[in-house]
Amino acid sequence: MSTSHTPDSSEAKPAGNAVINQRDWFQITLSCIGDGVIAADREGRMNYLNRAAEKLTGWTLADAAGETIEKVFRIVRETTGEPVQQPVRQVIERGLTVEQGGNALLIARDGSERPICGLGDGQWDIQELRSLLEEIIPRDRAFSDFEVEHDFERIGRKTMLLNTRRFPPEGEHNLILLCIKDVTERNRADCALAASEVRYRRLFEAAHDGILLLEPDTRKITDANPFMVQLLGYPRGELVGKELWEIGLLRDEKESQEAFHALRETGSIRYEHLPLRSKGGERRDVEFVSNVYQENDRQVIQCNIRDITERRRMAEEREQLLQAAEGARDRAEAHEKQLADADRRKDEFLGMLAHELRNPLAAISGAVDLARTPGMEAQRGWTDDVIKRQVKHLARLIDDLLDVSRISQGKIHLRKEPVDLHAVVERAVEMVAALVEEKGLDLSISLPPGDLPLVADPTRLEQIVFNLLNNAAKYTERGGRIRVSARREGEELCITVRDTGVGLEAGMLARVFELFTQVDDSLDRSRGGLGIGLTIVRRLAELHGGSVTAASEGLGKGSEFTVRLPAAEVLPQVVASPPARAPGTDQIRPRLLVVDDNADMTRVMAKLIRSSGYDVHVAHDGQAAIEMARSQNPEAVLLDIGLPGMNGYQLAEQLRRDGSCRGALFIAISGYGRAEDLRRSAEAGFDHHLVKPIELKALLDLLGTSSRAPIRDN
Repeated sequence: MSTSHTPDSSEAKPAGNAVINQRDWFQITLSCIGDGVIAADREGRMNYLNRAAEKLTGWTLADAAGETIEKVFRIVRETTGEPVQQPVRQVIERGLTVEQGGNALLIARDGSERPICGLGDGQWDIQELRSLLEEIIPRDRAFSDFEVEHDFERIGRKTMLLNTRRFPPEGEHNLILLCIKDVTERNRADCALAASEVRYRRLFEAAHDGILLLEPDTRKITDANPFMVQLLGYPRGELVGKELWEIGLLRDEKESQEAFHALRETGSIRYEHLPLRSKGGERRDVEFVSNVYQENDRQVIQCNIRDITERRRMAEEREQLLQAAEGARDRAEAHEKQLADADRRKDEFLGMLAHELRNPLAAISGAVDLARTPGMEAQRGWTDDVIKRQVKHLARLIDDLLDVSRISQGKIHLRKEPVDLHAVVERAVEMVAALVEEKGLDLSISLPPGDLPLVADPTRLEQIVFNLLNNAAKYTERGGRIRVSARREGEELCITVRDTGVGLEAGMLARVFELFTQVDDSLDRSRGGLGIGLTIVRRLAELHGGSVTAASEGLGKGSEFTVRLPAAEVLPQVVASPPARAPGTDQIRPRLLVVDDNADMTRVMAKLIRSSGYDVHVAHDGQAAIEMARSQNPEAVLLDIGLPGMNGYQLAEQLRRDGSCRGALFIAISGYGRAEDLRRSAEAGFDHHLVKPIELKALLDLLGTSSRAPIRDN
């Protein structure tokens, strides 16, 4: 609160318009001051209050005019409530400038108390301020916005903004108008704002997220932090003035307009994933968040862009790993199921194998017992046929098992040659004729005239057709029909076997070719078999570059199997094999040495071969065989591979080195017929390898031709 004394009307010396103008200027100036200012005449009566003083005292200028200073400007001590000597009265009476010292209360017109603070008692004795004030009147100088930071005794450290000039500017009065404004809080706010701006700029510059500032009306970039500059690959100068779609953040201008429309409506927008393409063409994935905020008197759009390329890559890898884990789990479960199914089929197969082996063995045993029964000599021919038939059946079971094993291990080697399908079908029909006749089936053959040429392994091709015919005969009831046909379709030869048998369910059409799968699961297993014949058909067809399919209209409606094989254009001329040499034509009976540790097997084989005109000698171990060879000089040697002590391979090598067997034909006899077994036989010096049980005709053919052809299984 500032107080002053002004002369009354009796003391005034009019000076025309100049004085009036000075007074108006004086009142206008005082009314604009933010602190309270009052003025009184020499009698101590009020003649002026500025707006700030009116607000503090509760008196208007109109009401206060003419009232005593004590009534309008009533002051008491803050601590005791006692009246304080009126400072304006002191000015009037003493003619001095007086400042109110100590803290006091101003009692307003409505009785409310307003604290006022005196800053007298030498608290303004500041040397720099004193020097400035001393220049005002003598040099007619003024100063503006002089800032003083000073420790005041009662109010603490404050920053005051001072403005001063001579008052009035012209005239006889030598007064100084000093305006004082406390700017402590404003300066603190300014400092805090500056510090905040420094912190914000530091964060803006150092942030590991991209930050863009945009002007809302134009949607153009006004600033970009270093991370954003690096992410986009644009210099900062190229970014400023562009819209987001122009720097690869939004797809096009339309999408940019839609995004800013949503931003104006909601105040913020967020994209969890936006594709971003840098100036150099590098594609990055970013997360985009934009907000509108107020900065002083204007709005600013801030966009925060986070590079989530690595995060998305890791998420995708995690998803791939999860999918891979799920796939692995599914595969493991499927594999476990397959193993369980395979284990179940293995158990079923072992049961079937036992059943299939016991049946022919029982028949053989019964035939032998019947042949030995007194008075049954007339049945000898029949019992011999039973034994031969059942032995062939056993041999076929074993051959099928060996074939499945070889095919599964990839050890089947086809010996392809030009083949006419007519001859193959005829031989297969001959092989199945006994079963067809036994069941009273009607078997018909429908082949086109002329050659049906193809390049195939004739033995394996015959096996394919035989297995299909044998399967049809087993699953067709007595009196049924079987039809085998062949035709050419484009580049393929098609062989079809159709029957009127039990047929197949739709679910069995694909499974019927799986190993150990059978349609007949009845307890008596009247149709027999191990469930491997069709598996062999499919594998052999595939080895020939072909395929096999099954078709059926359902149970009780028969089945149809079709094999497709690559056809040949023409059938090359086949060179006929040399005729077998009849053993009886030789003047000297050929000498043979048979070596096997099974005495019954050796005795039977020796008698069979002797019946064909050979001179046969036997031995049951390696040492006896060496001694027999040295004494007999055999022309052919039949060796069992599984001899005790010195095995057949070792014995063959020993006999080859011994002069007694020079030029002899060596034939291996074994229950093993794998490719590895054939290879070892050839390395040991064998000319041929026969798999038990041995057919006499095959053996005599080898002995008659004395062939040195490469070893192959029979």
